[in-house]
Amino acid sequence: MRVKISSHENRQIAVQFTDGFNTQLLNAVRNVPGRRWDNEKKLWLIPDNQTTTDILLNNLYETKLFNYEEPKIPVQLKKHSPENYDCIQIQLEKLEQALIAKHYSRRTIESYQRWCRNFLEKYDYGKNQDSLTSAKMQAQINEYLTNLAVYERVSSSTQNQALAALLFFFRYVKNEDTEGFSKIIRAKSKKRTPVVLSRAEVAAVINHLEGSKQLAVELLYGTGIRLNELLSLRILDIDFERNEISVKNGKGGKDRRVMLPKTLIPKLKNQISKVKQIHEQDLQDGWGAVQLPENIISRSPDTAKEFRWQWLFPQKNRWRNSATGQQGRHHMDETILQHAVKSAIREAGIIKNASCHTFRHSFATHLLENGYDIRTVQELLGHSDVRTTMIYTHALNRGTKEISSPLDEIFFKNKIN
Repeated sequence: MRVKISSHENRQIAVQFTDGFNTQLLNAVRNVPGRRWDNEKKLWLIPDNQTTTDILLNNLYETKLFNYEEPKIPVQLKKHSPENYDCIQIQLEKLEQALIAKHYSRRTIESYQRWCRNFLEKYDYGKNQDSLTSAKMQAQINEYLTNLAVYERVSSSTQNQALAALLFFFRYVKNEDTEGFSKIIRAKSKKRTPVVLSRAEVAAVINHLEGSKQLAVELLYGTGIRLNELLSLRILDIDFERNEISVKNGKGGKDRRVMLPKTLIPKLKNQISKVKQIHEQDLQDGWGAVQLPENIISRSPDTAKEFRWQWLFPQKNRWRNSATGQQGRHHMDETILQHAVKSAIREAGIIKNASCHTFRHSFATHLLENGYDIRTVQELLGHSDVRTTMIYTHALNRGTKEISSPLDEIFFKNKIN
């Protein structure tokens, strides 16, 4: 197994799989903050800084697909003693157990582990750190967060995510009273009005897409679901009888139901028919199993090959583990749809800074414009707090549209006189 890592333009690092890849390798790169897929050059790009490089190397090491001269200690951890490294590993395992016990999502668990690993390695959190005072811990956290903001130039949301991970670690692994961490630096989040496309602009973007990508974007706008929720849809989540789509394990681990746009019923049935053909071919080739939630696998391992559990938007090619020869099919990678949407936006001549998530913003805003109450929109979007949904009231067309500028009054008055 070979992975080529090289410098790239614009302060980025290029990552390429030269001998094939599998889900483990893909996830190793996907879990690096700020990564993106360059579809033209067929390579992954990550920010060129120490934090993301450490995370990438750690993720690759944890796949256990590579042989190192010193396999007990990753390359970037040679400065640590084996005892301290083992101690850090034990603390990270405790962190994972605490997160699982509190039913955090797998994505959050992986994210928290990345930040805590980076922090623990930076400050060599072995046995010699057990006697740290609360003030010293706060100083280390503040120094770490400051470096993220000043040198790594991360966003406020990313900085606060790192803080949340560290506070969770100190509270539930180190058993510290984090309520007493009064001098912790917290990044001030910027409140931005969401970018919203008009109905005509939505139609223009959709018309510049085709096939499964067009259907995917129509579902994003027609239901308001998030991109990862869309790609995680399975065949059994589509209910034609009730005209509903079940969204499982959404943000915050919550399930909800959204409407199934009636205009998409023929397209969805056609997509399901295509998925069935792909699945039947996979079964004939001796494969056909998909990744399932752990509680389903433990009860019935054979369920993974059932058609109803297949992804609604499967990836084009099966992944292959070069070490074991095992093959499988994951859902479409989010970067593929993101790239297609960006291209469609350019081709449609739209200059707004839009993305896949913009269709969710547009869905909410257009519902409010049609007179639906905000509580209904809140339920459809899956927001825990109605204040989160309130942001869309600022994007309504009737906001500044009905206000006349005083400049217009002067212009028209002088024109008449």
